[in-house]
Amino acid sequence: MPTYEYECGACGHRFEQFQPITATPLKTCPACRKRKVQRLIGTGAALIFKGSGFYATDYRSAAYKEAARKDSAPPPKETPSGAGASKACDGCAKKDSKACPSAKDK
Repeated sequence: MPTYEYECGACGHRFEQFQPITATPLKTCPACRKRKVQRLIGTGAALIFKGSGFYATDYRSAAYKEAARKDSAPPPKETPSGAGASKACDGCAKKDSKACPSAKDK
């Protein structure tokens, strides 16, 4: 059940009332007993959704889910550098790290 805010137009008294959604709004002020109370618009009547099925990603197409899975896949593992395997240097596009000038700085 939500909590509603009310304000009296006669005396300015503001108060909250915990009541069902189907209940009729209050009319009488508890402070001055005049029938000038109005229900205010507030955040007290918000709905809380729990469980699956409420997110936009739950209803995505199969093609979208497949593309998202491919994008989030880890990068392929590097091959170990052995005899005859050439590896690119971090600083340039040369294949042999021995010929790279930035490799000498390391």
